[in-house]
Amino acid sequence: MRARERARCGPAAPSACRVPRLEKPLFRRETLTALTGSALLLGGSRINPVSAQPAGGAPAAFNDGTVKGLARDLARRPYRAPDATLPRAFTDLSYDDYRTLRFDPQRALWREPNLRFQVQLFHRGFLYAQRVELHEVVDGQARPIPYDPATFTLGGREPPGADFGHAGFRIHFPLNRPDVSDELCAFLGASYFRAVGKGLLYGLSARGLAIKTADPGGEEFPFFRSFWLERPRPGADSIGVHALLDSPSATASFRFTIRPGDDTVFDVQATIFPRAELTAAGIAPLTSMYYFAPNDRVGVDDYRTAVHDSDGLMVASSRGEQMWRPLHNPRDLQASIFAEVNPRGFGLMQRRRGFTDYDDLEAGYEKRPSLWVEPIGDWGEGAIHLIEIPTDGEIHDNIAAFWRPAQPMRVGEEYNFVYRLHWLPAAPGNPDLAKFTAARVGAAGRSGRLFVLDAEGGKPPQLAPDALPTLEVTASQGEIRHPIVLRNAVTGGWRVHFELAPGNARLVELRVLLKVGGQPLTETWLYRWTASA
Repeated sequence: MRARERARCGPAAPSACRVPRLEKPLFRRETLTALTGSALLLGGSRINPVSAQPAGGAPAAFNDGTVKGLARDLARRPYRAPDATLPRAFTDLSYDDYRTLRFDPQRALWREPNLRFQVQLFHRGFLYAQRVELHEVVDGQARPIPYDPATFTLGGREPPGADFGHAGFRIHFPLNRPDVSDELCAFLGASYFRAVGKGLLYGLSARGLAIKTADPGGEEFPFFRSFWLERPRPGADSIGVHALLDSPSATASFRFTIRPGDDTVFDVQATIFPRAELTAAGIAPLTSMYYFAPNDRVGVDDYRTAVHDSDGLMVASSRGEQMWRPLHNPRDLQASIFAEVNPRGFGLMQRRRGFTDYDDLEAGYEKRPSLWVEPIGDWGEGAIHLIEIPTDGEIHDNIAAFWRPAQPMRVGEEYNFVYRLHWLPAAPGNPDLAKFTAARVGAAGRSGRLFVLDAEGGKPPQLAPDALPTLEVTASQGEIRHPIVLRNAVTGGWRVHFELAPGNARLVELRVLLKVGGQPLTETWLYRWTASA
């Protein structure tokens, strides 16, 4: 798909237009069906489990424990499969058709002059059949946000009933100019959401919870049933959003405190209640796209230099090590696991920020955000998982990363995770360490591979002018030959050369690090070479 065609799969559909290629894909049409909830009996009152509203939709008391209580109670009850019922006029739609279901910005929530945040709503239809309950919270009272067909342009379609509901919402804020309310973030489809910082464009997405990602039996997709939006105070520079998540294997409550800026930050408080033992849960899951780059374009016939929303996974370990793993579009699905105890952070980064790195006037890949997960508190023992899925185009989200606890999450328990999501233009990390900015691979003899890496930045090392840092290069299999480190007079950084003789190995894990006086000069570069690459 060309850049113009892909642009149609942008902010209004964070993931719908990107279907990764698994036996059962990471994002399927089946997960975007209409959802209805049965009534639960709570405290003798008839309460809608997805809204906490008394019968008739009257205002209900709301506090920081309301959604957590709903999630706990819902987990004790059997899962109710979603209902996919929608009028044909709203199911038989192309993506362009769906874009004609436009919300009127003049009807946005909180358009008062002294409020900096506004909310616009998404219509149900196309892949977004599920009904999502929306509420406004004011002074400790939650009130439903009713569906009103008059707030939408329906493209000549007959308006549905008054109880039709919404598919999601987006939040606007004067991010780039004080007189323009820019789209800041969007919640639409399953538990997907995305955001931008100042000067950035939509790119990768986050999710509430991942279950069985890349599992041969197929992935389970939790979804946000309900949201509660806290009306911001005049002049406020942050907004609170609560969400109730549901799936066959778990329920969860979320509280997002969203703070726009150069780096837009989501403070996330999540509590998970398993319905079934969770052995393959993904916490703070990220979803992105990597199609090709200069070193990874076998079989690609494209005028552009690179096409990706993210180009690498960065990990900050509790040991103080910073690791950089370039992404790859593999021939076969690849899963990489990085065992950690209480990681300091991980994220999918977009490091290359020049226009000529991509040469795409329409997509603007150089303006896609990086997304960094900062765990708060003790996450214990577990692993960061990276999933790379083959793709033949830029419309597919084929990259996933998340934290998986070492121990199963058991029925009847609750599990709390607190973290920050940083949507930002520059990669975070230890400023004293040089970062690997480029990696090139070519032939070395008849069967070997030559690797050439560049590292730049960091704290200037205490070295004599003619001295060089110590180079550490290791391989899980095969043989490393002729490792060399040189000063790069053009960039002011370092260049590393080495050859890999894989022998009969089909997969080799590589590790490169520069040191001075026994201390790291660079981050640790990690790479998986496969014979099928």
